[in-house]
Amino acid sequence: MTSRREFVVQLGVGATALLAGGQVFAQAMVDEKDGQAAALGYKADSSKVDGKKFAAHKPEQNCGNCALFQGKAGDKAGACPLFAGKNVAAAGWCSAYAKKG
Repeated sequence: MTSRREFVVQLGVGATALLAGGQVFAQAMVDEKDGQAAALGYKADSSKVDGKKFAAHKPEQNCGNCALFQGKAGDKAGACPLFAGKNVAAAGWCSAYAKKG
């Protein structure tokens, strides 16, 4: 489980990367085995999240309704500042999930 402090640090790192690189156009999909993805427990299909390891995960949570998701409503994938330069699946999930709104 990611602590609030870790989440804020990760968010800051992602924002810094976006500012340093200008506007990022994400094209490639995040690989679940990527170091950052594995550390955050990212799964492209939120129904495959290990519920024992990530007890905070709820079935209704996914990247598409996360505050960090930069795609439009209805997009199958979109950018996420935690994975600069790559898309995440809207149906995905990671431990940095933060509900929109």
